[in-house]
Amino acid sequence: MEKAVFLDRDGVINVDKEYLYKPEDFEFINGAPEAIRLMNKLGYKVVVVSNQSGVARGFFTVDDVVKLHKHIDRELKKYEAYIDAYYFCPHHPDFGSECDCRKPKTGLIEQAVRDFNIDLAKSWMIGDKASDVECAENAGVKPILATEGLWERFPDLLK
Repeated sequence: MEKAVFLDRDGVINVDKEYLYKPEDFEFINGAPEAIRLMNKLGYKVVVVSNQSGVARGFFTVDDVVKLHKHIDRELKKYEAYIDAYYFCPHHPDFGSECDCRKPKTGLIEQAVRDFNIDLAKSWMIGDKASDVECAENAGVKPILATEGLWERFPDLLK
């Protein structure tokens, strides 16, 4: 079985800009690409799990989200880093139907487990919101709340 680090996207990998979907507005948080490279070298699957309610709200499309993720992949290559998979929830309860994938529910993580045969007991989740921590706890992975300076102390967190 594989071990994984599940990452929220906005506020963890990139600077959180409200309803980000344009590649030209994307900006890494300092140290994030290097930390992802370290996760890759340590043998973790790096999996993004992100709520993207801007789709349900009509601010952007699923295709816009996919285009941004492809841009992130291109930018990470410059650091010899990569993300194994992206999973995102395009729903919001106030703008459509209920779902099983909106964090703190665990549908995104469950799909990654099926796709990659992930051992949750050996895995982590890093997020910047209480719903990310709750999702991690609901799924049975160790949560890390992203705070300023997270990536500078990151190697010590996986011990």
